[in-house]
Amino acid sequence: MQNNPVGVRRLRALAARAVNKFRRRPDFFLSRVKGVVHIGANLGQERDIYAAHNLNVLWIEPIPEIFARLVERIATMPKQRAICSLVTDVADREYPFHIASNEGESSSLLEFGQHKELWPDVFVTRTIMLKSVTLSSLIKRERIDLSKYDALVMDTQGSEMLILKGAVDILDSFRFIKTEVADFASYEGCCRLSDMDEFLQQRGLRRVVAHRFAHKAGVGSYFDVAYASRT
Repeated sequence: MQNNPVGVRRLRALAARAVNKFRRRPDFFLSRVKGVVHIGANLGQERDIYAAHNLNVLWIEPIPEIFARLVERIATMPKQRAICSLVTDVADREYPFHIASNEGESSSLLEFGQHKELWPDVFVTRTIMLKSVTLSSLIKRERIDLSKYDALVMDTQGSEMLILKGAVDILDSFRFIKTEVADFASYEGCCRLSDMDEFLQQRGLRRVVAHRFAHKAGVGSYFDVAYASRT
């Protein structure tokens, strides 16, 4: 039986796509979008990556002193701006917000759960009161042109579902959503990977990448996960 060159090429192309999909990074979409709304900015650690892709960036960070440092770090990046707000599913509600010892990176409006099982050296240093907004109300208040931002990134330590529920009327604006999420109770009442999958699948977004970056046997794993719109 003779080889079919066309069939062989097709098989090789399919195999290459499968390998590329397996190796795909959670931020693969940055080359495909115009801008990013990044909630849970911290110190803007991704600012250079975003700048390298020439993206419009809207950073949202709730901790006032961290926000002030963030503003300094993006001062030379004209396409990036920052807003100091706590985003949840309701507006104008006061929440106790727990500041973590690792420069605020693990801070959350939720109480620590099994987070200490993976990172025993991280702890809450103090709690402050913050008033919330929804993402939808924030976009309207600040007169943000969402046509410039077609990706949403969340790193809010367990409160991601609250953000999404407060933005259901604008979720169609985002072609890609990336989030950090655990598959265990890292924070009390936190969103888990299965919750995220179900919620976004119902709204036309499918999971395309799940990169595990932390794990402990008997506890669970943390992932960077990316979802893409089916349209």
